[in-house]
Amino acid sequence: MRVTTRQWRRKAPLFGARITSIFVLLAAICGLGKFAHAAGETVSTQPPIPTILGARVAGDSVRTRFVLDLSQDVDVTLSGLSDPYRLILDLPEVRFELPKEAGHEGRGLVQAWRYGLFAAGKSRIVIDLAEPVSIDKTFVLPSVDDQPARLVIDLVKTTRENFVEFARTSRKKLQEGKVARKGDRLEPKDTSGQRPVIVLDPGHGGIDTGAVGVAGTLEKAVVLDFSSILKRKLEETGLYSVYLTREDDTFIPLGERVQIGHKLDADLFISIHADSVRRGKKLVRGATVYTLSEEASDDLAGEVAEQENNSDIIAGVELHDEPADVTDILIDLARRETRNFSVFFARTLVSELKSAVRLINNPHRSAEFIVLKAHDVPSVLVELGYLSNEYDEKLLVSDEWRERMAVAMVEAINGFFRPRFAQENSKAAQ
Repeated sequence: MRVTTRQWRRKAPLFGARITSIFVLLAAICGLGKFAHAAGETVSTQPPIPTILGARVAGDSVRTRFVLDLSQDVDVTLSGLSDPYRLILDLPEVRFELPKEAGHEGRGLVQAWRYGLFAAGKSRIVIDLAEPVSIDKTFVLPSVDDQPARLVIDLVKTTRENFVEFARTSRKKLQEGKVARKGDRLEPKDTSGQRPVIVLDPGHGGIDTGAVGVAGTLEKAVVLDFSSILKRKLEETGLYSVYLTREDDTFIPLGERVQIGHKLDADLFISIHADSVRRGKKLVRGATVYTLSEEASDDLAGEVAEQENNSDIIAGVELHDEPADVTDILIDLARRETRNFSVFFARTLVSELKSAVRLINNPHRSAEFIVLKAHDVPSVLVELGYLSNEYDEKLLVSDEWRERMAVAMVEAINGFFRPRFAQENSKAAQ
């Protein structure tokens, strides 16, 4: 369902050469050099990015209204997702000027809602629904006087069957117009005789902020900053080709992160996070290294995996059933070998980190993380620390701590690939 609002056209004022000269002269007299410089340049004709100025929910469990205040009219596409029930609002890139608590609490048929950048040039609002709904009506109130434009969506209760059908048809229409994502453009690399390929995966991003620290630090920002530092340090060695699954505040689905590792023929995949825990917030702190296993090694590992695996649900991504188990013996052997390499690197990393930063008790743990499921790429997930702990949060934003952590991880990666380098040097000497 697409809601098309009125488009406003503004005529840019025309300035003659004489007026421009006067402006430049006045700017120079007033010491406004930067404005004088700008007057001689071409003025950008790109429209300003629309802004979401406010949002609210009203009504009850029979009829609920969701309202957005807009700085200007935008196109909004509505779709649904079931299990759990969600309503998805896709918009062009917008700026959200909302209070931090916006969306944390719902009303009536709306449990909660969240918002953020979903992909380049695209923003998204995900509404968690208390039960199946149908969209009774959707309309736009144009901007009048000092009142902003308003998008209004009225929801009413419906049956599960009706909502599932709405979700199916709306997602089909959405997918028909799907634009290729950044990861889709990555081509496989021929790494034979070349430097090892390392893929660093900063967790979360865009609409999925990840954990939020005691002082408000966002996981998606912390891990991107650290991953950029680690990438730079690895490239400085001249030994590796290093890639990031995301280089900006963009959401990447979990399955696509795995596929990026595949398409780049990665030799090592490191997913980087800084999670939070519900229990023992003051006690649980320190870095942790996770590898893949079908059963969690402990309750904490299970809790962390559950939170990380919910990323696609948070961002309003359609979930797909896992493919049936492959019985091909060669694939099975590849999986076992990959897991062995993953465990070997995890142990190497833990050993190196012990002398550099604080580690959690039993720092090598395991659980069923979706992002670690590549059957042919050794993969680990590193929790830099826990944002639910105020001491860890302070360290995660410390330049000195990030430097120590990055240096230790580079040393561990060097140790992991040292046998390969030795073998290549031996062949070259023959």
